[in-house]
This record gives sequence, structure tokens and C-alpha cells, in this order.
Amino acid sequence: MRAHGLAGQRAVVYLVLDRSGSMRGYFKDGTVQHLADQALALSARLDTSGTVPVVFFSTDIDGTAEIELDHHTGRIEELHGSLGHMGRTNYHTAVNAVIEHYKASGTTDPAFVIFQTDGAPTAKTAAEKALCEAAGLPLFWQFLAFGDPEAKGFDFLRKLDTSPALAVPEKRAVDNTGFFHAGLDPRTVADAELYGEILKKFPGWLAAREQG
Repeated sequence: MRAHGLAGQRAVVYLVLDRSGSMRGYFKDGTVQHLADQALALSARLDTSGTVPVVFFSTDIDGTAEIELDHHTGRIEELHGSLGHMGRTNYHTAVNAVIEHYKASGTTDPAFVIFQTDGAPTAKTAAEKALCEAAGLPLFWQFLAFGDPEAKGFDFLRKLDTSPALAVPEKRAVDNTGFFHAGLDPRTVADAELYGEILKKFPGWLAAREQG
């Protein structure tokens, strides 16, 4: 954590997982489980609880759970298999679910939300509105894309920092999002590279919040 300027920093790590129909292969081949293991490892450095709250979303919230260091092997496949139909890609439902969980948790630590998806939000305006409303809360949203890096569907995520609908400070009090594309086979991204990429903007966001 020292290399990222996060020595001594505490944060709750959330994992948001896309269950739209196009994600089927990534659940089946263990890619999503691999990401969950990486999220747990990060949580072990930032949060002493040893658990990561997980939100599965598609058209709506498909399910919520927690994964733990002493019970994580095969856990994502188990949970995914129990959730039924895979739908569309409504980011805003997941954003709102994380906010609700965070507020109910009673924690005073900030949250680092790993938001995994393989496509654009089905409801773009709703996604923008949810992220703007969340900007006043101690929640940082790190989007992590799976799939073809050239796909036009990722334009929404590529343009988070420059979108007029998400402009800072007109629409958001602070830039509360980051984006990293992990490619067609995210398992080939080394752990050190993944953490380096997803944590790039987190220290700056923490500093901006401290400065008000």
C-alpha cells in the first residue's frame, strides 16, 4: 500500500459484479472468481474485517452476499448459480445498492468499490444521475472492464472524466470514479498490475475529500 500512497489507510472494499447475459462465460471459466480473490487480498490490506460485500446486478439486483478469507474458494460460482436469470446492465441499481449497504453498515471508513462490467449501462442517464448523487458520499467507484478493449460500448466508462453530465464541480463535488480495462482475458493481468491500475486515482480522491 505504501507504493500507492496508502500506508495506514483504512477502507471497506466492495465488489460489484455484472450478471448481464454476456458475462456467462466469465463466470463459467473462473474469471470472476479470480477477481473476487484479488478483491479479498486487497481488502486484507485495507480492512481488518476480512470480508468483502458483493453485489450481483443485471436488470435489477440479482443478489447480495459477503465473501470471506476463510470461505471464498468456489464461492462466486456457488452464489452465481443460485441467482437464476441473467438480465441487462443497469449500473444505477448496483450503485444504489452499494450506497444503501454502506449507509446501513455504520462504518466511518471510506469505501473502495470495484465495479466490474463487460458493457455499457443500459440506462445511461440513470447511471450518470446515480454517480453524481453518490459524489457527496465517501465512496470511490473503480470501474473494471472485461472484454474487447476496442468495443464502443466502453465509451461511457472511457469518458467518465470528460462527460458534461458528470462534470466536476458542476455535477459532482469531486471526481469519484476511475476506469481500467482488463482485456479479453483478465486473468492474464498480473496482480501487481491490476492493483497499480485500479488504485491510481484513489489516493487523489482521498486527498480531495480531506480538503473539502
